[in-house]
Amino acid sequence: MNTQGNINKVTFPNACQLMRWHFHPMGFEATMDAPSSMVARLFDRASGETLIAVAGIPCSVVMTPGQVGRIIQSVEDELESFVPPMTWQAQA
Repeated sequence: MNTQGNINKVTFPNACQLMRWHFHPMGFEATMDAPSSMVARLFDRASGETLIAVAGIPCSVVMTPGQVGRIIQSVEDELESFVPPMTWQAQA
């Protein structure tokens, strides 16, 4: 972590590692799709099947822990609002 004044900051790769730990045992990956936004994907580690992908999440190359927390919250909010297709519901 980089320390600047009293604020701890993490680089994008380190922020992604924090998010991987947070979402474990689900798989998590993220890529920056623009200089100030990212695409995050949660997936089943066994099959590789994507559970949810969220695009356009605001981020930067260096973030504070609060910004990482907001990214996690936005992915969790999207996951909670996800309604599986009828074919998935029939298999359950």
